[in-house]
Amino acid sequence: MATNTASTKDKIIYWTSTGIIAAIMLWSAYNFNFNDTYRAAFHHLGLPDWFKMELTFAKILGTLALLLPFTPYRLRMFAYCGFAIVLLSTPIAHLSSGDSPLMEVGHAFFFVTLTVSYIYYHRIVGINAWSGPTAIV
Repeated sequence: MATNTASTKDKIIYWTSTGIIAAIMLWSAYNFNFNDTYRAAFHHLGLPDWFKMELTFAKILGTLALLLPFTPYRLRMFAYCGFAIVLLSTPIAHLSSGDSPLMEVGHAFFFVTLTVSYIYYHRIVGINAWSGPTAIV
């Protein structure tokens, strides 16, 4: 069993990075549905309306999975993976639609922030971030 030796600094870094990710995911989910500029941008990227709704629900559920302390480990890892896919797919969609590469600085920042949250989550719970929990067979 791993021991929990998380410092206050580790917890501050984890909650700050996780808060930033939660805020940006909820902000974008809200804007997809209620901001005309973001709705137009979604169509500019060539994405269908049904995908907007699917992405909105996934972002809300993923945010809850990261913020709620009783979320099972595997479900939390699915949320991290889903957000990583979103943050890596978004630049591809923007660049494929002819948008400026400078637009991708924000997406890169949020991907790095997600990575920091992931690493510090594992530090706090005392699990090696690269191998995960050891399975008992």
